[in-house]
Amino acid sequence: MIHSFLLIGQSNMGGRGFKTEVDPISDDRIFVLRNGRWRKMYNPVNPDRVTSGVNLAETFALSYADYKGVQVGLIPCADGGTSLDQWTVGGLLFDHACYQMELASRTSTIAGVLWHQGESDCGAERHPFYKQKLAVIMEAFKKKCNLYDVPFLVGGLGDFLEDCPVGEGKFKNYVIINKALEEYANETKMTGFVSAKGLGANPDNMHFSAKALREFGYRYFDEFLKLEDKNKVFVEKDTVDNAIRNEIEHL
Repeated sequence: MIHSFLLIGQSNMGGRGFKTEVDPISDDRIFVLRNGRWRKMYNPVNPDRVTSGVNLAETFALSYADYKGVQVGLIPCADGGTSLDQWTVGGLLFDHACYQMELASRTSTIAGVLWHQGESDCGAERHPFYKQKLAVIMEAFKKKCNLYDVPFLVGGLGDFLEDCPVGEGKFKNYVIINKALEEYANETKMTGFVSAKGLGANPDNMHFSAKALREFGYRYFDEFLKLEDKNKVFVEKDTVDNAIRNEIEHL
């Protein structure tokens, strides 16, 4: 059985790490959903842009496979530069992610959701409403895709945004977004906040470096373990396609 994870958010979940900076991860237990089918993971995991590269989910999946002794599937749905308004319930990004999870659930058990987003909501007109909007979107994912028994992991924004040369200084509000993310996690069941404290950036001071993304993935997994210790984490479910296959085998 494959345990699968949804990857949603903007570019730092899409992954912008330079592939030449770290050794590649190649593991027969880790897969990526492509056209509704599981393919052995290859880079880029989340090809939303030509600049897509190393992704934090790679080390998360490796750690999970080692710990659980299972195959791991990644469902890439992150899209660079997107705001919460673009992830709104019923919007294209939201519906696309739900559809991909529906496909993945036919041949895997959805085991969690990995979220990293917020840079596009750092502006003064958006950051005051971040926590409220995020809560609505995440609750809708849980309801529509029946995800009440799986962990949601939300990652913090990098401190390097303080020195980001673009955005007319709006990225300095990253501390407000981080506070909203942490508060949301503390107030919501089965939700954990993953700190990005001390992680480095690419030269643009907007995206995490490949080395930082490797570490970030480990931090996401560490937070998953904390949730597992405190809560009853998801129950492995038989999938539609597996059920059909079992019926055929017993005819």
